[in-house]
Amino acid sequence: QADAFGGYGDLYATGRQPAPVLEASCWAHSRRKVFELADVEAAARKKAHGEKPNLVYPLAVEAVKRIDALFDIERAINGLSPAQRHAVRQERSAPLVTELERWMIKTRDKLSRGHDLTKAFNYMLRRWSSFARFLDDGRICLSNNAAERALRGIALGRKSWLFCGSDRGGQRAAVLYSLIVSAKMNDVDPQAWLADVLARLPAYPAHRIDDLLPWNWRSAKLRTQPAAA
Repeated sequence: QADAFGGYGDLYATGRQPAPVLEASCWAHSRRKVFELADVEAAARKKAHGEKPNLVYPLAVEAVKRIDALFDIERAINGLSPAQRHAVRQERSAPLVTELERWMIKTRDKLSRGHDLTKAFNYMLRRWSSFARFLDDGRICLSNNAAERALRGIALGRKSWLFCGSDRGGQRAAVLYSLIVSAKMNDVDPQAWLADVLARLPAYPAHRIDDLLPWNWRSAKLRTQPAAA
């Protein structure tokens, strides 16, 4: 699941080996393109500062409302099983998606080809099957915001560690990223885990190295903690 960055195209190619990856488009990215044309507050701020405000289109406001209705449904089913999410989406989201596509096509056809809203609608309509894919698979999220939030720490820190020094340095950095994020995802303090593991590794039996993985390390720690009085 991603935006429409061209670099991902080969992943979805029909002839990709061993098989093509199914694309699930991100509704947050598509909403952003429309929201920029519906942001009344941003236009007012620019006007107050003496800047030329962006044009605000009522049709863009309507599109945002329709997309937000889908996000409202997703918030209500967040945390449910894939099967439960699929059932709710088929009942509540599918009719909204069908109507949104119909409305966008009808609205777009009344606008000029160069209109900003036409471009925003075409971004979605040209990839409609990938935008609608979440309806048929409860595992798919409506957006990839969670993945982007998980990467934000790396993105913000890149200027601090701009160069890895070598290809091997880049590989080692990737390993460290994976270890730290794995610890976080298992509710383990990465610093405490790494300090303990690095101290024990030199004398630790190689055949029991899996015991030190974050999820196993946490379980072992819980078992050895004294019971509360």
